[in-house]
Amino acid sequence: MTTLDEGRYRLEGVVGRGGMALVYRAVDREQEEPVAIKMLADNLAADPELRQRFAREAALAKRLSHPNVVRVLGSGETDGRAFIVLEYVDGRDLAEELRREGRLEPARVAELGAQAAAALAHAHARGLVHRDVKPQNLLLARDGTLKVSDFGIARIVDGTQLTQVGTVLGTAAYLAPEQAAGEEVTAAADVYALGAVLYELLTGAPPYSASTVAELVRRRAEGEPPPPSALAPDVPVELDSLVLACLRETPDERPSAGEVERVLRGELDAPTRVLTLPAQRPTAVLPRHRSRRPALAAAAAGVLAVVALALGLGLSGGGAARKPPPAQPRIAQIPPASTPAAAAANLARWLRTHSR
Repeated sequence: MTTLDEGRYRLEGVVGRGGMALVYRAVDREQEEPVAIKMLADNLAADPELRQRFAREAALAKRLSHPNVVRVLGSGETDGRAFIVLEYVDGRDLAEELRREGRLEPARVAELGAQAAAALAHAHARGLVHRDVKPQNLLLARDGTLKVSDFGIARIVDGTQLTQVGTVLGTAAYLAPEQAAGEEVTAAADVYALGAVLYELLTGAPPYSASTVAELVRRRAEGEPPPPSALAPDVPVELDSLVLACLRETPDERPSAGEVERVLRGELDAPTRVLTLPAQRPTAVLPRHRSRRPALAAAAAGVLAVVALALGLGLSGGGAARKPPPAQPRIAQIPPASTPAAAAANLARWLRTHSR
């Protein structure tokens, strides 16, 4: 098979493989531009109902239009195998980026995370939940733009044999607790997965390493993961706290994707209902858009306090209070006079008195 859709798409080679699909690089002969073709795996393509759902979900994803979302250009079926046509992103996914870099600098993680959060917020506002946010589905174009791929596809196979106990669609490490338990999946599950991705980008490893749902449950029972800063001390406090907020067990306690984006861009201190930001560590990475006057006033008050303390206690003697210096004697003024002669006499007497 070298072409699809009556020869419109010419396949040039496989560029990705997964448990649910193969991804081909192809050329759209009508538009004369590269595209990506995602084709359901053989074990999924054999189910006619699944193929119908595939087409339906692809149509929903096609309605998304955002610079950080991989565009769905079309869909079809050939030889009983459903496929979708996607925007081709010239670059690599974040899984490959992690393999190359080990972990990323906090400032870069904040920028990439903000782009991913913006894409998720756009989809959530339109009622679409991704369900499979992970580094492999976050594509980094050569110009630095991050694009989220596979919107709507994860929901197609949700409930099939791929999500039974002991196996998962994709990677278990990014599944929200409610998703792993088979409960209702909402936008909050995407936020959890994004938090797990950010954790891995910052530290080089996901918060819980697991390949199956059962293993994931065991790992979570062992306790909460350490904050990213425990593994990467350069992580600023706000980014540290934001990631942990995204990873909260209760969906309602997590921030929304929009709030995550705004915090990462420095436009929001913190969603007050979910974030408690400690103040003991620097926050140099994330920009702040607020007045510096309170901080300057506090600093000035601190300086005045130090000066007052120095004047009152001194700077030596082990901190003990020094005795005040002895009072200087008051020197009388020269008495006034009405004539130059009297003034000269007064000055002479003043000099004799105070020159001893």
